[in-house]
Amino acid sequence: MPLALITGASRGIGAATARALADTHSLLLGGRDLVALQALADELPDARPWPVELTDPAALTAGTSGLSSLDVLVHSAGVARVGPLTEATADLWRTTYEVNVIAVVELTRLLLPALRSARGQVVLVNSGAGRTANAGWGPYAASKFALRAYADVLRAEEETSGIRVTSIYPGRTDTAMQKIVRADEGGDYQPDNYLRPESVATAIRTAVLASDDAHLTELILRTRPTR
Repeated sequence: MPLALITGASRGIGAATARALADTHSLLLGGRDLVALQALADELPDARPWPVELTDPAALTAGTSGLSSLDVLVHSAGVARVGPLTEATADLWRTTYEVNVIAVVELTRLLLPALRSARGQVVLVNSGAGRTANAGWGPYAASKFALRAYADVLRAEEETSGIRVTSIYPGRTDTAMQKIVRADEGGDYQPDNYLRPESVATAIRTAVLASDDAHLTELILRTRPTR
């Protein structure tokens, strides 16, 4: 089976994506929580943990060194904190960019030869904040706008290699990260108001399984109003 590497696979959208691709791909499950990654791997037919620290360049180099061919790379790992710019410290900006942008850029760079070999696909889980920046979302929105620009450049540069590059823009999704965001905002957490991780994973699966002549460059998801 083709091989897919999914970051942020221990929970949320990443875990849902692993389950969505499990019947069509062998899986490398990226994340920090080895216990959660192993539990997920145990429930899937052909999956194994890939516990690599994404912000450690040496760890990334070591973790990717044995991959000569890769069909799908899904960037699902990310961090988000919200609050006014007056409270967004330099450390918060650095951390947000390290995880949401620089880790994505470096992991993709290291895996480009493997992706080219397979005429593979890079899927970047962006955000509605990567298209519209609102008050309180400074570092996060800026990082997602940067991720959008990176995807556009990567798509243009790799057009002749056959690599497909897809940006997914989900609205608010029922994840652990969303709970942190709502706590920062001081609001109640109502899961039914948000997209399910499985819904985002279905969109990712659609892009990955698109026929060879098709290149889904962007998919935007919003919550459907309840009746």
